[in-house]
Amino acid sequence: QEDVQLWLSHVAFCKQWNSKHQLSKVFSCMLALHPNKPALWIMAAKWEMEARFSSESARHLFLRALRFHPDCSKLYQEYFRMELMHAEKQRKEKKELEQAKMDLGEFSYSEEILNGEMARIIYRDAAQKIKGSVEFLLALLSIAKLFDFTQDLQKEILESLQASYADDPLTWDYMARRELELGSSQSTENTTKQMKVAEMTQREERCCAVFEEAVAAVPTVDMWKCFITFCLERYNRKTNSEELKQKRLERTLSAFNKAHESSLLPEGQYKQWLELLLESGLCEKAVEVAEAATQRFRLSVEIWQLRLQVLIQTKSDDVTHCFEEALKHMKSKGTLPLWILWVEWSEGSNSKEDTEALYQRSLSATAPAESVTMKEKYLDWAYRNGGYKKVKRVFTSLHENRPFSLDFFRKMIEIEKQQEFCKMLNLREYYERALREFGSTNSDLWLDYIKEELNHPQGKPENCGSIHWRAMKMLQGDLVENFVSKYTLLQTGHL
Repeated sequence: QEDVQLWLSHVAFCKQWNSKHQLSKVFSCMLALHPNKPALWIMAAKWEMEARFSSESARHLFLRALRFHPDCSKLYQEYFRMELMHAEKQRKEKKELEQAKMDLGEFSYSEEILNGEMARIIYRDAAQKIKGSVEFLLALLSIAKLFDFTQDLQKEILESLQASYADDPLTWDYMARRELELGSSQSTENTTKQMKVAEMTQREERCCAVFEEAVAAVPTVDMWKCFITFCLERYNRKTNSEELKQKRLERTLSAFNKAHESSLLPEGQYKQWLELLLESGLCEKAVEVAEAATQRFRLSVEIWQLRLQVLIQTKSDDVTHCFEEALKHMKSKGTLPLWILWVEWSEGSNSKEDTEALYQRSLSATAPAESVTMKEKYLDWAYRNGGYKKVKRVFTSLHENRPFSLDFFRKMIEIEKQQEFCKMLNLREYYERALREFGSTNSDLWLDYIKEELNHPQGKPENCGSIHWRAMKMLQGDLVENFVSKYTLLQTGHL
């Protein structure tokens, strides 16, 4: 009985077989046992409304649910929606009867229900119970907007929003975006493209005027974030009008600039600003903004990364100096993205000697866990730029420099196998070193070593028994069983 999933399977079965009477019983029993789950109440009420066309039963279920969950915003939202749907249904019925010129005497239609008064009562009750939630009122407002007879109700919710939450960025955001919908004239055949562009420009300017008022009234990071998000949304909308596109760009860049000057631009939005500046060919401004961002967020690796990417993209001469400056401000932990960026840039811009010196410097400058990645990259670079002899020298210089990753050894094994004269002696050294680090936690490494001894021209199959015995001693927990089953498959030729 406590298994909700089983109840839901029963519900789905009854729906499939259209067993309405049985389904009512199932919902009744399920809710008696699980009254603490609002989603189940909503499901039962929706079914009563949509499948049995019983708004009375749905209303009864919502009222019972609210006794158990008096603070549940989702229940109020769905109850509110249900009452508006019921009112709309009754309005349609009445209209059809009137059009058919039938006598309405035997049908009773309450004017209050037709005008959505039940929904208004729910809204007022909810507003008393659920305080401090702009999102909740906005959700009710968006539901009310779906129905064309709720103008008065929408106005009441809107007034409540403005009165109770005048300092909330979400209220201002809604009020500003509302200007996009207000006063939009109906398109006619005579409406030219130029007129449509002029009207859209006018509406967007009205939105921005509200946002300008908002950031003056509520000068916070969140408020600027709402304004900039809106500007970016409009800028990213497709338009054939170059004039409109240019206006949107100017408006967006202006918003970024003002937020920055007010020291209220969030760290995450500097990236959007810099991308927009580079995309628009404003490279000098991008360099200036990137420098200002690092002055404001001196300890942010992401912001230093952004500044360096801008300098690299604009082919600046200050890249090396900026890397040095960034690392001066940052501690060794967390600087891995900067070192990766630096060595990758150096590979394409500096001599091999300079790049190698950077790789060696990064090993001691990064935290031990992060140096693991730099060792892998160093090995890869050495092979690409100096071939087998070079990579062998680098491996030898690093093979006692813990910690390592398994990929570090796997890379070396792969490089050895790519050589025309692949030496089993070297492969054994790499496997032995890898097993010293990862032998207790990786069963596949032992199996690969055994396969190498079996298949390599210089391999010694007689070593396999010894490797198997060592694996059984070193591996831990379930890995032993995993190894045994795979080893058995290998012996029978199925692996």
